Amino acid sequence: MYKTYVVSALLKTPLNPYEAHMTRSILFSRHALPLLAVSLAVSGCKPAAQGPGGPPQAGVPAVTVAKPISKRLTDWDEFTGRLIARDRVEVRARVSGYLTKVHFKEGAEVKEGDLLFTIDPRPYEAAVQRAEAVLTQAKTAADLANIEAKNATALRQGQVISIEESERRLKSAAGEQAAVRAAEAQVTTAKLDLEFTEIKAPISGRISDAHVTEGNLITGGTGGAGAATLLTTIVAIDPIYCEIDADERSVLKYREMHKSGERKSAMFVRVPVEMGLINQEGWPIKGEVDFVDNQLNPATGTIRARAVFPNPDRLMSPGFFARIRVHGSGEYDGLLIRDSAVGDDQGSSFVWVIDAEDKAVYRPIKLGPLLNGLRVVREGLKADDRVVILGLMSVRNGAKVKPTLADMALTSPAKDKQP
Repeated sequence: MYKTYVVSALLKTPLNPYEAHMTRSILFSRHALPLLAVSLAVSGCKPAAQGPGGPPQAGVPAVTVAKPISKRLTDWDEFTGRLIARDRVEVRARVSGYLTKVHFKEGAEVKEGDLLFTIDPRPYEAAVQRAEAVLTQAKTAADLANIEAKNATALRQGQVISIEESERRLKSAAGEQAAVRAAEAQVTTAKLDLEFTEIKAPISGRISDAHVTEGNLITGGTGGAGAATLLTTIVAIDPIYCEIDADERSVLKYREMHKSGERKSAMFVRVPVEMGLINQEGWPIKGEVDFVDNQLNPATGTIRARAVFPNPDRLMSPGFFARIRVHGSGEYDGLLIRDSAVGDDQGSSFVWVIDAEDKAVYRPIKLGPLLNGLRVVREGLKADDRVVILGLMSVRNGAKVKPTLADMALTSPAKDKQP
């Protein structure tokens, strides 16, 4: 044990228990002297003893800082919706008969008035001829009755016929005129039925496939959708609608903003709106909210709204999923920082700010949405703060750093993304 303290004195450094045990082993070994020399060499490699101030200060870490971008901003509220057709028509037959011809290409775009289907017209042509013959017969009978009525008036004045006979002839002439009008109506009906054998597009749009092929007997009529055969459907696709369901809280916020004059309500004016499809980044499609329903759905707590968008290239179709965003606030002065500069601390967000002495300061902040790849900061920062954007892992609260000033804007601006 005495030898251990001798070695400790030679080293001029207190030994920890492990070193003391190793030294005792060395001294009682027959190779003590060589190993003692090794121990002395190892001891000489030990770091200097800690002073009252703790361990010696390591090198000052280098970080990159940037000042927040100050600009006029507008918040956006995001919703999801589905595209729907502005007009949708189920093409059904009005008359019954055999389908003789399909005139359109399935899935193509058609114009209003284009011929789509032809039903065998021969029975309806015959019905028109029969109605016209009845009309001719009715007109002949009416002419004869008119002649008799005129003669009855003259004969009555000469007291050749009785009053009753004169009245009978006059009434008969009126009845024959009514028969003529009825026959004319029958001709009109027969001609309409004949016209309905050619089924034309009621609107312009994209047509579906033919649900019935040539040679099949189809049922027509106007007694309801189930009574007439469905032949195909047409949807109008330019412009196109997108329906969304806005939650009650958002609706109340918009109405309060309208009341305060911060932003107009879609109930009274068309409000600008932006849309992105599932395969698109950002919000490249611009449109307007043109309709808000008159009541809230109590089952869902939402109110239905509709936006309209141009679709000149016809690439959007009804049923597509869409992301919609509308102005959620009026314009205000805001700050933007890189999203990569934001840290998370148990659900709270923070950044490192470098003060005038180049020391790091922990700064909690309140965030807003992403805008062109930069994060909106609602609270916690000032325009002249220096925010660490690179080298966050080497920063400690209150520690001195070596800052290099850079630009907060991204070198390759990203498109708007969801927060």
